Amino acid sequence: MAQDFAEFPLEVTPPLVEAHELYRFYHIGDDETLALRGVTLTVAPGEVVAITGPSGSGKSTLLSCLAGLDEPDGGYVVVAGARITRRPEPERAAIRARNLGVLMQSGNLFDHLSVADNVKMQLHLAGKSPSTVSQTVSQTLAAVGLEDRKDARLGELSGGEAARAGLAVAMAAQPSVLIADEPTGDVDATTETLILDALQARAASGGAVILATHSREVAAAANRVIRLRDGRIVDD
Repeated sequence: MAQDFAEFPLEVTPPLVEAHELYRFYHIGDDETLALRGVTLTVAPGEVVAITGPSGSGKSTLLSCLAGLDEPDGGYVVVAGARITRRPEPERAAIRARNLGVLMQSGNLFDHLSVADNVKMQLHLAGKSPSTVSQTVSQTLAAVGLEDRKDARLGELSGGEAARAGLAVAMAAQPSVLIADEPTGDVDATTETLILDALQARAASGGAVILATHSREVAAAANRVIRLRDGRIVDD
């Protein structure tokens, strides 16, 4: 007797990021700029997705909306099953701390704290056990080659070191979703390789990685490339 395969439905893994019809407008005087025009996307566990497009196409605005750092004027975002859009900032911050690692082009470090203390703060915000913090800080800094710079502050770091320190903060709590805006924009080839290896390792362990980039090398390392133009997805 033929087996009825309908009895065994395929298990579907839910996406870690869902963005539905995102719109974002900016007003300067009488002028209106449409930064996002109905962007919809999903990112699954294990994916590295590169967002590409010319300057002004909406890449950074999209990442900010996905991370809950900016509110879209239309549409919404769900991260790891939690809706992050149009929530009070304390709720958005809690969702980010639990589920998101964010590496922006600047502002990733508190300049009055050492590299190690920046990582510790991120672990504290993510609710990690105090008993594991010291070991996690050491392992995270070793992974980005900064164990010897743990006591340095932002003003004492080179550009490449600052990029790696920001990456360490973003990845310290092993977030479900890692969002990075031009993560290799101002680094040398060696640092670029280290950053790419770390991002791919995060995806290989079941996380989702979304990054905006102008770099062909970075885009080539992604599983998917989404191209924006004038706030719309023109290729996926």
